[in-house]
Amino acid sequence: MKAFPSGGERYGGTPEFSENTIPASLLRSHRTKAGTWAKIVVLEGRLLYRILEPEIEEIELSPERPGIVEPGILHEVEAVGPVRFRVEFWR
Repeated sequence: MKAFPSGGERYGGTPEFSENTIPASLLRSHRTKAGTWAKIVVLEGRLLYRILEPEIEEIELSPERPGIVEPGILHEVEAVGPVRFRVEFWR
């Protein structure tokens, strides 16, 4: 997982999700648009963040360990038990 770039600007985000409300689009492979970074912020519990390219990498996210999504990289998430999280979008 890459480091979040400095000097970015947050421009949006999702509502809070739980293991029961994660949209299907986040559970299957998807990409952010060109130039958009995302930060997966886990508020409670654990979330598996799977980066699917250029190599598969699985990272367990927690309140202490957010997920960093690079622009255009194929990825997906999976709940690991009860979880609350949101996604912030940066450019």
